[in-house]
Amino acid sequence: MTLNFWSWVPGIAASVDLWNKRNPDVQVHLDTIIPGGSGGYAKLHAAVHTGGAPDLAQIEYHILPAFMLDGGLLDLTGYGIGKYEHLFVPWQWRQGVFDERVRTVPQASGPMAMFYRADLFAKWGIEVPKTWPQYRDAAAKVRKADPNAYIMAFPPANSAYQTGLAWQAGAHWFTARGQSWRIDMTDPGSTRMCDYWDELLHEKLILAEQDMQSGWFAQLQRGQIVSWVGPQWGDALLMGNAAGTAGKWRVALMPQWDSSHPAAANWGGSSTAVMANSQYPEEAMRFAVWLNTNLDSVNLLIKGGYGWPALDNAYHRTILDRPNKFFGGQRYNEIFAAADKQIDDSWMWLPTTASTLDHLNASIAGAVNSGGRLVDALRTAQRQTVDDLRAKGLKASGPGKER
Repeated sequence: MTLNFWSWVPGIAASVDLWNKRNPDVQVHLDTIIPGGSGGYAKLHAAVHTGGAPDLAQIEYHILPAFMLDGGLLDLTGYGIGKYEHLFVPWQWRQGVFDERVRTVPQASGPMAMFYRADLFAKWGIEVPKTWPQYRDAAAKVRKADPNAYIMAFPPANSAYQTGLAWQAGAHWFTARGQSWRIDMTDPGSTRMCDYWDELLHEKLILAEQDMQSGWFAQLQRGQIVSWVGPQWGDALLMGNAAGTAGKWRVALMPQWDSSHPAAANWGGSSTAVMANSQYPEEAMRFAVWLNTNLDSVNLLIKGGYGWPALDNAYHRTILDRPNKFFGGQRYNEIFAAADKQIDDSWMWLPTTASTLDHLNASIAGAVNSGGRLVDALRTAQRQTVDDLRAKGLKASGPGKER
């Protein structure tokens, strides 16, 4: 028996090879595809429509509802998936539950925390900010200490990043009400977040620049960007692209809006989905669970840089629990372990999330480049999102009079 598995996750072949060595009767054939947003999902949607989908596929959490709408995901509930629930981080598990039916096996996420240059903070007398007002004060001190340096770069076209910031601020953009959706991307949490970053941008306390590109990495190397509120999987990006700063970085929890109710954000995350047309659903489910819970497999995935494990309490059970020289010997992943427990698990995604993120990229970039208001950019994307849902034949409305 051979299961076909489509994935783009780095290093996942090592885990597949390990499974194949240990399970000669159920082999897994891995097809490495391009990342979903770059074309892999288009290929998978086409395969679902023609009946040629693989047994298993890599699908990000925010894309799962789109494949639900297509009828591409197998309902695993009747195959006994419930007995494995206790093995997973609760909020990640719920990313794949729709109408109380389990549709996928969680794999990894991207809890966010603050990477920062401990050496420069100490040199400039800046305490590690614990709240967003303190972060603003720290931004001003950085600008005063070095006119060429900024505490961070705000990316004009990285909607997944801004979504995480809104998530942490208490936003709930998408709410299912029976058979309809309510879209509110300008709720109090979102508005507070937008007003905050508007102020820092307009006062030039932060740099408006796209992240994870060559210029950004060069500024990290030169000490011109001295912190990054980013995801756990960003550690590999820093180590690989700012090697000259090794030993100078540390990690702290995200600054808070309300210190009495600590909250974290998430950026990214994906699952191992069993597709509806699989001829071997039980075996496919068994492989998906093993891939994401077997400690040997999880450690291989961590080495490959796949993200923060969906396996519950992974920090203390895997190679994550180690000091790291790049971070000055800090066991920095304990910060992300704490952050993962502070993520609001009531956040929902839409069947049209990919389009919403595209709308946000365009509208936020337009606002940043023109000096406009970020909340107006969210309002534009909100209207477009309602239109997208209605175009799919789904009921949708905005807040208040926007229906």
